[in-house]
Amino acid sequence: MPNLRPSPITPTVDFDAEGVQHGFLRLPYSRDDSAWGSVMIPICVIRNGEGPTALLTGGNHGDEYEGPLALYDLARTLDPKDVSGTVIIVPAMNYPAFRAGTRTSPIDKGNMNRSFPGRPDGTVTEKIADYFQRHLLPRADIVLDFHSGGKTLDFLPFCAAHVLPDKEQERKAFAAVAAFSAPYSMRMIEIDTVGMYDTAAEEMGKVFVTTELGGGGTSRAETVRIARRGTLNVLRHAGIVSGAVETQPTRWLDMPSGDCFSFAEDDGMIETVVDLGESVEKGTVVARIHPVGRTGGAPQEIRAKMAGVLTARHFPGLVKAGDCAAVLALVEG
Repeated sequence: MPNLRPSPITPTVDFDAEGVQHGFLRLPYSRDDSAWGSVMIPICVIRNGEGPTALLTGGNHGDEYEGPLALYDLARTLDPKDVSGTVIIVPAMNYPAFRAGTRTSPIDKGNMNRSFPGRPDGTVTEKIADYFQRHLLPRADIVLDFHSGGKTLDFLPFCAAHVLPDKEQERKAFAAVAAFSAPYSMRMIEIDTVGMYDTAAEEMGKVFVTTELGGGGTSRAETVRIARRGTLNVLRHAGIVSGAVETQPTRWLDMPSGDCFSFAEDDGMIETVVDLGESVEKGTVVARIHPVGRTGGAPQEIRAKMAGVLTARHFPGLVKAGDCAAVLALVEG
């Protein structure tokens, strides 16, 4: 990494102190309503003796809520006597986006999950990414980053890791996915890996686990329960929190290629023809996009490029050309 200036972010917690600390990552941000203001990103550090370090994050995108709900709760309830090592909890990474209820930051329109490695002299989002890149990720042995579909997608509830060149690192990641014990477990590909938090962690050799737990810009009781149970399971699996992993049945899915993704080619109103979790054959119509500018137009049919299970769908009723309309995955075994 090139010689970079120091991060402008100042933590109000001591990462090496024993016990529980609730504080902030304070990022100076001068603006019209606060000349010497700051963005105050909540952080909790729970440390008890020697052991591995887990970095737990939510709110990478600000309209995804299972992670923040699980992590604010964990920060309040986790007893340091049950910890062997360190747990760093940042419930809302992109805090400005989280407060606005938007995927990207209202300050600079920054997508946190496309901003790594960040810049200490960049935008607000880039400065936050830079702090994670240079100060938090290096401390971690295992990273759990929560996602769901936000306002525009809805997913089957799954925990995921990526296929990696380092097969031992990959093995450890999928072992953590199995421990999370979501209803579905995914061997995942991404359509765009440039600038991702995932990629930054994996390139450092970290065990990285992520989720997609629903969507629609809200949460459900079931998906929050999955997030809370899964977080403790991963910490127990890593030997950081005492107790046995509480396993639940899971179905393993695989996303082997770009054929998993289907995109809208026209604006219009989307009709979901197949529900989440349903199986389809190659060529099956999974959605229709109806023109709305005038009556009489035939809908565009979106057909499955492969056989599989519908894993994600566009959520709002209206769709624009280029929007992801459907995602399929293979059921393993």
